[in-house]
Amino acid sequence: MPMFDSDYSLAWTLYGIAALGCLLFWFRVTRWMWRWLREPLRLLAAVLLFTPTIVDPAKELFAPAVAITAMDLAFKVGNNAWRAVADLAMYGLIAFGLYLLLVAIRWPIERKYGRRGESQAADEDNRTLRERMDDQGDDDYERDYAPSRGRMRTEPRL
Repeated sequence: MPMFDSDYSLAWTLYGIAALGCLLFWFRVTRWMWRWLREPLRLLAAVLLFTPTIVDPAKELFAPAVAITAMDLAFKVGNNAWRAVADLAMYGLIAFGLYLLLVAIRWPIERKYGRRGESQAADEDNRTLRERMDDQGDDDYERDYAPSRGRMRTEPRL
């Protein structure tokens, strides 16, 4: 007995696998980008790949909105392009609204943990002041204020 009861479910399964492969490729292509550019581009690709639109309301048949838009515009075979574009816009607005909500929640949390990480890095040196001064020695003074650099500056040492 076949696993799929119709060609419709088989086609959607194959499209889902191909769209997931395209999305993973897009994740790989955008991994070098700055985070605040990378995440919206990935979201846009997911919306474009996974947004369905209704093709036949009587039979409740759906198809990818990008494919319907491309077919209707390229071959002028139907009148579903505006419906597909409207579905893309609606799902895109919902997705970007949820993304902005996530960013609004994530941003203060990351700032809080970022400050905590900076303060912990500064506090990690557990040596006493005397040990730190002994490690520095006078060679820092010679390196930073040597006359060979053109600086003729003398600072008092306490």
